[in-house]
Amino acid sequence: MKKLIDYINQITGNEPADELIRRFEDYYEMLVEKNKVMNLTAITEKDEVILKHFIDSLAIAEVYPGIKQKKLKVLDLGTGAGFPGIPLKLVFPQLDMTLFDSLNKRILFLQDVIGALDLKDCIAVHGRAEEAARKKEMREQYDLVVSRAVAALPVLAEYCIPFVKPGGYFISYKTADVNEELSSAKHAFEVLGGRAERVEKLVLPGSDIGRSFVIVKKEKPTGKAYPRKAGTAGRQPL
Repeated sequence: MKKLIDYINQITGNEPADELIRRFEDYYEMLVEKNKVMNLTAITEKDEVILKHFIDSLAIAEVYPGIKQKKLKVLDLGTGAGFPGIPLKLVFPQLDMTLFDSLNKRILFLQDVIGALDLKDCIAVHGRAEEAARKKEMREQYDLVVSRAVAALPVLAEYCIPFVKPGGYFISYKTADVNEELSSAKHAFEVLGGRAERVEKLVLPGSDIGRSFVIVKKEKPTGKAYPRKAGTAGRQPL
């Protein structure tokens, strides 16, 4: 856990409390235990989980400082086993966090994690993005939407941007080489009311793993036609 302790210190300027590290330990144990009966992650070795899940999830704090100070309403779309949402909520407890996934078994696991770690202002919601983004209580309600989900940017944009408030941000976690994908997504961003403000690149500490963050600002409301019906974005990207 030393690498995680050092990284939390780096991004917050404070030595993490023992209680915080204990919660990360508990989260890791719950993850690997549930993974024995359900496919949550291919990465289970502790040092690998710390680097490729915990630290990677927290790396957004290096490129989007607002996540450290503000009481943002955050949606983690396609959260899977809780990344990046759970690590972000643990380190930045002021965040109002919604974890969203299309597989109910993952949501049930995350609800157990939320209870075990005693996370306040943190909920796990099951559904399809195309349907949830049309609900009044979710559409354009979030200051920040984040996603580590594996999908092409034009597709991910249609899933995520409708949830973002005008003036808020959609930030996608991508691999280091993102230029071609970014070019193909420019039209989608514009149609959905967003604009790619910048791309921030970094290397995860003590590794050669490159990470790009595509930072998209929501400049105007998303048109009522979007998102399109379930499956359309994948078949016919904007």
